[in-house]
Amino acid sequence: MHFEFMNPAMLVLLPVVAFVYIFINRMLKKKRRDAIKFSAVYGIKLIAKSVKKRDLIFVTLTLLSLTMLIIALADPHIPLAQEKEGVNVVLAIDSSGSMQATDYKPSRFEAAKQAAKILINNLQPKDYVGVVIFESGATTAAYLTPYKERVIEKLNSLQPKEGRTAIGDGLSLAVDMAVSIPNRKRVVILLSDGVNNAGVVSPEEAIQFAKSKGVQVYTVGMGSEKPVVIGYDWFGRPQYAELDEALLKKIAKETNGLYFKSVNEQTLSQIYATISQKIEREKELVSIKDWFIFLALVILLVEIYLRYGKYRVMP
Repeated sequence: MHFEFMNPAMLVLLPVVAFVYIFINRMLKKKRRDAIKFSAVYGIKLIAKSVKKRDLIFVTLTLLSLTMLIIALADPHIPLAQEKEGVNVVLAIDSSGSMQATDYKPSRFEAAKQAAKILINNLQPKDYVGVVIFESGATTAAYLTPYKERVIEKLNSLQPKEGRTAIGDGLSLAVDMAVSIPNRKRVVILLSDGVNNAGVVSPEEAIQFAKSKGVQVYTVGMGSEKPVVIGYDWFGRPQYAELDEALLKKIAKETNGLYFKSVNEQTLSQIYATISQKIEREKELVSIKDWFIFLALVILLVEIYLRYGKYRVMP
């Protein structure tokens, strides 16, 4: 079992246990010599044997109790089965013009909202969730909160925009939100169907920001098995939705996350249901110094009973 001491300097007291043992051992030897000197010859061997056994028990109990107290002073912590207070989960959702495409039913943006609800409903009670949307820039849609139903209400009211795609802005704002509540694991789930072509923060800068803050990023790419027309230019030429899978994979890889590719609303829902299970939850370091204090008291009580109780160890 892995121990982590919050006050390891106190462990320097452990050699004191050895000095106490040496001191007690010397005192006991002197005591036995004095006892033999003033005892009758008859029964000396029997008495000496009994005294030695009794002293061994008491010395062992004393040293164990002292060791337990020193370890308690060092404040040991262990990772227990229960998890930390929860995870900060921020959903960064692309709301650019291409998200109005209808290859996902009823549209890409609506399918993204429905998938996000699946993930939110699968989160644990202690998890916090927030939402960021991004197109030409990034905006906070729902602040980080444990009240999932409020976030879902905000999601229901969101509409896609006409702007371009600022993945760097969306990721950096999501990371900033994820770290706004400290001492919790931080996860961003970024969904996009486009290529970064707007914003003031580059994707590389956003990746470095996420890494510096210890934020894990899962990325989801929205695309179709066939090319999807999202509009026409001034010359009547069709404009197709483009997915920058290479960038999304890079974001996930460099932040220790995972990349998922969606091709329709069904696979998108499955992905978001899977991500909630993929989030790794760290075990909480819990102080167990009270355990050692309790053991020290138990050992002390046992020693007192053996010395003075009904069945005390006596020569």
